[in-house]
Amino acid sequence: MSDTTTFRVNDMTCGHCAGTIRKALEEALPGSAIEIDVPTHKVSFSGDKAKGEEAIREAGYTPEAA
Repeated sequence: MSDTTTFRVNDMTCGHCAGTIRKALEEALPGSAIEIDVPTHKVSFSGDKAKGEEAIREAGYTPEAA
């Protein structure tokens, strides 16, 4: 079981943003458990923290330590 990483992504403001981030994380980390909460701007995922952070950045968003 891998650790879960949580980032605050303040520029994720809607369901479309969440979908874009989810797709990026699914591509970067196949099989990762992903949880996204738009109202609190939190994105959590299992697996490689650096790969997940890079995927969020490449999707056009700004992950910050939560």
